[in-house]
Amino acid sequence: MADPQLVTITAEDIHGFMEVVHGLPSGGLDLVLHSPGGQPEATEALVDYLRSKFDDPRVLVPHAAMSAATMLACASNRIVMGKHSSLGPIDPQFIMRTDLGVMSVPAYAILEQFKLAQTQCKDPSLISSWLPILKQYGPALIVQCQLALSLSESLVSDWLERYMFAGRSDAKELAGKIAKCLSDHGASLSHGRFLSRDKVKALGLVVEDLEANQAFQDAVLSVFHSVTHTFNATPAVKVIQNHMGRAFIKKQMMMAGQVHPVQVPQPMKRPVK
Repeated sequence: MADPQLVTITAEDIHGFMEVVHGLPSGGLDLVLHSPGGQPEATEALVDYLRSKFDDPRVLVPHAAMSAATMLACASNRIVMGKHSSLGPIDPQFIMRTDLGVMSVPAYAILEQFKLAQTQCKDPSLISSWLPILKQYGPALIVQCQLALSLSESLVSDWLERYMFAGRSDAKELAGKIAKCLSDHGASLSHGRFLSRDKVKALGLVVEDLEANQAFQDAVLSVFHSVTHTFNATPAVKVIQNHMGRAFIKKQMMMAGQVHPVQVPQPMKRPVK
């Protein structure tokens, strides 16, 4: 299984996109995006770069663009999704080393737990139960959580207003409402929640149906399945590639004696509209 730190959106992806975008004409861009997410700061830099190169970017989601990848999709002019496609909540997560091991913890949950501790610790008999938990927070974590939540929400709100809803009289209000909904962990209840096409359309995002054009759908899913087979059959864990074959490929180093499984691709069935 790939190291999660290798597959997420990070600062190095800027160099990957610079490699594959070099020489491409400006104007439109179709970005096939399948990602578990990553760093909001790196995503912001990536959005700045891509928007400086292309006037009409469109994000195609063949399966799932979660977390920071949802943020990236919201920086496009429109999103293309199938019945099976998903976006996800954008609330930030903190990687914490705890007595139970390394855990990914929602910033929202840390803030809510701290509020709960403040309430319950008014009872002196409960303080000893909270001390092992509170000592893991550190001096700045609460403020960091508040800032991280504000960053994710403000970035998405700004991008939606400037790009997807550009020219609309209600752009600012709608962008803010959508960003708030996507960042509300209290509403989604899980950072890994899959938000279907119908759900994100209901939020107000500009979403086109992948099934509207069968030939186009076949092409998008063929790209997705070919990359999936690459992940299954090679040490590659991240692929950024253009239509001319220029690619940036991240590989996971294999340990001595480790066997990498190879899966034989099965014949693909034509998707049903």
